[in-house]
Amino acid sequence: MPVLSEAKLSKWPFFLGDVLLLGAAYSIYHPAKLAPGPWQMAFAVLCVAVGAWLAILPFVLEYRAAMKVAEAGALTTVVAQIQNVERLAGQIGNATGQWQNVQEQADKVAGSAREIAERMAAEVRGFTEFLQKANEGEKANLRLEVEKLRRAENDWLQVLVRILDHVFALHQGAVRSGQPNLITQLANFQNSCREAARRVGLVPFAAGDSEPFDPKRHQLVEGDAKTAADGIIAETMASGYTFQGKLLRPALVRLQTDAARQPAPGGLVKTEPEDKQGQLSLKKE
Repeated sequence: MPVLSEAKLSKWPFFLGDVLLLGAAYSIYHPAKLAPGPWQMAFAVLCVAVGAWLAILPFVLEYRAAMKVAEAGALTTVVAQIQNVERLAGQIGNATGQWQNVQEQADKVAGSAREIAERMAAEVRGFTEFLQKANEGEKANLRLEVEKLRRAENDWLQVLVRILDHVFALHQGAVRSGQPNLITQLANFQNSCREAARRVGLVPFAAGDSEPFDPKRHQLVEGDAKTAADGIIAETMASGYTFQGKLLRPALVRLQTDAARQPAPGGLVKTEPEDKQGQLSLKKE
């Protein structure tokens, strides 16, 4: 802000005029021996008044100049303040514009974040559905494999039981033939087959002679098991089987009260027909 210099007024001309006027008034009043006339008094008073006015006038003019300088300085200060306010208003406007830009960028970032969150949620849902479908498919495949294994297990159990039944029938035929060598050979063969079956959990068993009839472990070839609760077993017609500790098929027996069967031609005993024995199946608990 420019500094206004204070105006300087020369006072000596005014003082000189004042001295001259006072001198004129003195020259009019003092030399007169008689009382001065009205015109002389008026002129002397006028000279004194004009001299007094000339003595005061420079100070009045200097005061007016100082007042104008002060007013100009105040006006300059006001203009500078107005300029500062305008500059501040411009800065506020720039800050407002920048804030609006920041707000727009923040809105864009928030929108992008929402889109990313929605996409991530969609990806998570899709991945979860994929895992569920894969899990369900894997479970279905496992159930199918388990069912296949159970069917295969049931099939080879039936085959193995039938083979052991035929081996048992051969051994019974050898016993009825009365040939010691044949009996020994078939007994060894039957024991080897049964030992191999035990390794997979299939255990054959036979009812001993004169053993009491047990409806849970024995089955009659003919007749009702309820009427033979107190019967005594005379002969085992077919072996019973347990698989992994569970009863697979009861032993087929004949009680002592029944008539003895004649040996079949060739010394072989005929085993129970398949429709009598039925299909084997594992009972899973």
